[in-house]
Amino acid sequence: MSVLVKICGLRERRHVDAAIGAGAGALGFVFAESVRKIAPRDAANVTSDVPPGVKRVAVMHHPGNDEWQQVLQDFQPDVLQTDAADFAQLNVPDSIERWPVYREGGGVPTGDGTYVYEGRKSGHGETVDWPAAASIAKQGKMILAGGLTAKNVAEAIAIVRPLGVDLSSAVESAPGIKDSGLIREFIKAVRAAEKCL
Repeated sequence: MSVLVKICGLRERRHVDAAIGAGAGALGFVFAESVRKIAPRDAANVTSDVPPGVKRVAVMHHPGNDEWQQVLQDFQPDVLQTDAADFAQLNVPDSIERWPVYREGGGVPTGDGTYVYEGRKSGHGETVDWPAAASIAKQGKMILAGGLTAKNVAEAIAIVRPLGVDLSSAVESAPGIKDSGLIREFIKAVRAAEKCL
């Protein structure tokens, strides 16, 4: 079983290259208020020649439709990731994948689509209850987020058995500053964990 790895909060080309080189299948760019926020055109520039098959994810949080349309126009992502309830008021073309975010203690997904499951607040390194997440992961295709590191991701994958894993702060040398070595270390740990599935 191959586990999708999404590295989130990217802002620089060298870290995009490091993530792709290490085998990340998805790259997240934050357009919500955060130390990791990037302008949509800058995100487009640092992903101008991302290989086919690597998904460029627009990560938003309660965006208005106008804000989303600007990201869509300037960045042209493959995926929109935002809270599940947000999609009701957003005009998302069929060509864009939707990854609704479900938070621990909130609603649970229905259907068989891809979704992100994380702690109550994004980007704060909050680990979710993995056994509880494992029961939710039986529904649809879960990308597990929240407090994952190179040291604990093997245990998380073994317990939850998600489609993918998503992290940001654990591959940073300081808040908002990615570290290429930590990105490679994390993805290496995921690949090692896959062999035990």
